[in-house]
Amino acid sequence: METDQLFLAADAALRAVINSIEPDDFAKPVPTAWSSTADPSVLDLLQAHAYDEAWVPGVLCGASIADGDDFLDCDLLGDEPITAYNALNDTATAAVRAGVSPGSVFHFQYGDYPAEEGLVHLALYRGFQAWLLAKHLGIPFRLSEEIIAGMNEHVLPNIEEWRGFGVFPPAIDSPAGADEETRLLCAVGYWIP
Repeated sequence: METDQLFLAADAALRAVINSIEPDDFAKPVPTAWSSTADPSVLDLLQAHAYDEAWVPGVLCGASIADGDDFLDCDLLGDEPITAYNALNDTATAAVRAGVSPGSVFHFQYGDYPAEEGLVHLALYRGFQAWLLAKHLGIPFRLSEEIIAGMNEHVLPNIEEWRGFGVFPPAIDSPAGADEETRLLCAVGYWIP
């Protein structure tokens, strides 16, 4: 699977979960490991995802946070958080669908990566966050076969390296007869029975 397709599938999955959030959910707490904000709420997490979406077009064009950050400390959500997030998501989706220049480099805060690998970074954040957030809020959700296949291809071969960076917790033993989604989530340490 091409990594741009993995990104688009994971981004769409996160959007589907976000669009299932009710306004009454905004104030609910989320695990502190999901955010750099103290005592984060669902709305804080949504703001973080809006920020991440806002950066996608610039990242695709080679922009770096070292060049300036027009989105830092901005209220990207306004009075209609889901609508605002969707608009940023539309722009990010269009940018990825327009294509990434071969040989381009993504400049993340934690380092520079070839675009193909950078899209995997963006996809894994979105795909697994979609599952975790849905589980946390009781939103019915399953990772698509496309996302599972893409994560198996592009994330699992390097899982121990990712784990060494602190991205993933320790692996969990898969229960007997586990399906593909459960096996993937166990491998990355996210599965919750």
